[in-house]
This record gives sequence, C-alpha cells and structure tokens, in this order.
Amino acid sequence: MTNMSGKFSRALLYSILIVFAVYYMLPLYVMVVNSVKELDEIRQGAMLSLPQKFTIEPWLSAWSTAQIGVDPTGLKPYFINSILMVVPAVFLSTMLGAVNGYVLTKWQFPGHRIVFGLLLLSCFIPFQIVLIPMARILGTLGIAGTTSGLVFVHMIYGIGFTTLFFRNYYDAFPTELVRAATIDGAGFFRIFYRILLPSSGPIIVVTVIWQFTNVWNDFLFGASFADADSQPVTVALNNLVSSSTGVKEYNVHFAGAILAALPTLVVYIVSGRYFVRGLMAGAVKG
Repeated sequence: MTNMSGKFSRALLYSILIVFAVYYMLPLYVMVVNSVKELDEIRQGAMLSLPQKFTIEPWLSAWSTAQIGVDPTGLKPYFINSILMVVPAVFLSTMLGAVNGYVLTKWQFPGHRIVFGLLLLSCFIPFQIVLIPMARILGTLGIAGTTSGLVFVHMIYGIGFTTLFFRNYYDAFPTELVRAATIDGAGFFRIFYRILLPSSGPIIVVTVIWQFTNVWNDFLFGASFADADSQPVTVALNNLVSSSTGVKEYNVHFAGAILAALPTLVVYIVSGRYFVRGLMAGAVKG
C-alpha cells in the first residue's frame, strides 16, 4: 500500500512539473514556430500551429537585412557589439571580485566589514540612480558613447555581486593553507594564483553565468550610454520592433528576439548544472 502511495505521489509530482514546464515553454514555442512562418500565415491567427510553409527568410532579414532606424544592417553589427562588451566586462568584474573576495577573507584589514557592507549595498542600488553620475564620469574619461564606456559601466556595477560571490566562497576556504604558504615565503599574488584561483572553478562558473546574463540582457545602460555605432543587441532589437511602420513583420521580430536571447540560452543549457553546483558550493552562503 505504501509503495502504491509513493508511486501515485511521484506520478502526481511529475504531472505537475510537466504542466508547469509546458506553461513556461509555450512562449518560446510560439516564438520559434512563428519565426519560420510567412507573414500572411501569421495574420491568419493560428499562432500555435506548425508552419504550413517553412522559411528562414525572417531569420536572414533579422540578422542582416532588417530595417533598424534608417540603417538596413540588421542585428549582426549590434550582436558583435554585445560580444565586444560582454567578454571584457565579465572577465574584469570576475577577476576584481575574486581579488576582493580574497582580500576580505584572507588578508583582512581594519574596517574590512564596512568595505564589504558598502560593496554589498551597491548590489541594491537601482540602475536609474546612477545614470546621471555615470554619464558625467564617462564624459570626463572621454569614453561616452563607446563600447569601452559600456564595459566600464558593467564592470563597476558588477563588482558588488562578484565580490559577494567570491567572498562567501573563500570564507569557507581553509585559512591554514594560506598561512602555510605565507610561512613558505609565498606572497599575496602567488597565493592567489597558485592556491585559491585553481580551487575556484565552481564559483567562477556561477559568477561568469550571472554576469554574462546581466550584461548581455541589459537595455537601460545600452540605451543611455551607447551611440549609434556601439549599441548592444538589446537596444537594436527594440529599434527593430519600434521602427517597423505600416506592416508589422512579426516573424522577423520573433526571429530577432530569439537571436538576441540565444547566447544566454546556450550558456544556461551548457553550464546550468555547474551553476547549481557552484551555488551549493557556497556562492550564496551567509
């Protein structure tokens, strides 16, 4: 009787999970299906049906020939802008967060708790509050309206999160190993690169996925600090949709949205299980 009850509970649980999975995957299904349909077929209203005539023309149009404003270049150059922005921003913020976490746990100084508290506070500052001060700073540095300026903005804004992750991870790392290395004559950076960093694989994965997602999906900073040549793909996607006049090319819009979201989907599909392992290893430990 107990065995039958257990099987029923498991079947009920799986059924509920399947329902929720279908519910959350339905928008993605609609986007994918309608991105390979002709526009006339979408206008018929059967958005959940499979395409009667398969076509990749909407994808080609969104990638390289769609009208974005007055420049018929598609999402391609802006996709490249996002890559040029994301890679250095994620790398720099991750490395700085690792060094900060290392200092705040293994090389503590008077007032280190206050410094960590201020860095933690930065995680909760709304984007809108820093727009005007950041614009003035970028103008002073001479990098306003450039990809380098966006890299700088995302690096600064991400340091609070990356420091939190690495600080909590390194807090559980044996301090005795650091002391032993110090006695053997190892210095600050040698201990970091030879002892702590090689053991930081799980938290590095967590930090990279977190930062990659935040930077790639950002719209506000891209719309505020980028010019026409340095706009990221999220801003270009918005321009693609809003610049359509007269006939709305929904199939092109769906294809463009998928293209813009594809890198984050790939990152989570490839590294999702490592992300969970990294969190369990101490990324959100108190």
